[in-house]
This record gives sequence, C-alpha cells and structure tokens, in this order.
Amino acid sequence: MKFLLSWLVATLAILITAYLLPGIAINGLFAALVAALVLGLINAFLKPILIIITLPINILTLGLFTLVINALLVLLASIIVPGFEVTNFWWALLFSLVLSIVSFVLNQITAETK
Repeated sequence: MKFLLSWLVATLAILITAYLLPGIAINGLFAALVAALVLGLINAFLKPILIIITLPINILTLGLFTLVINALLVLLASIIVPGFEVTNFWWALLFSLVLSIVSFVLNQITAETK
C-alpha cells in the first residue's frame, strides 16, 4: 500500500511539474504513471552507479554535478517513456529541481494525513 501511495504522489508531482513548465509535455495520466515508475527505477538503480563513477568531479564541483546527472536521467526517462517529452537539457534540469520541490510538498501533505 505504501508503494502505491508513493507512486501516485510521484505521478501527481510529475503532472503538476509538467503543467508548470512549458518545456515539458506529458500526454495523459498513463504516461505520467509510466514516467513516475521509470524515473523511480532509474533513480533506484542507475543513479547510485553514476554518482560513484562521477565522484571526483562531484567533489570538485561541491556536489553540483549531481544536478547534471539528474537532468540527464530525466532526459533518459523522456526517451524511454512515450508521451513524456522534454525539450532540452535546460528544461530537464529545471524539471528535476521543480519536481523535487513539488514532491517534497506533496510528501509532507500525505505524511500529515496518516
């Protein structure tokens, strides 16, 4: 049940963020559900590997290179998921930042209702 709620919150966060940013297009609820699932899987499996591989540059940039990794993973998800389109790298970077904020707010709201 916790997984389902987390998935729905992520889907809602993606829909809200795509609505706020004109460089992001999502074609319906199903595409948002799939995008949330793919982003979750990418962040669970691929992101830790990339963080370890890029550790030296991450240290040199004081962790700011993680933002670049997040943007590239959003672009990867947009390639994988039909109906989820990101215009370019800069929109992907902004999407990852806004998505983090929206997800945080939604998670705080759902945590209070438990």
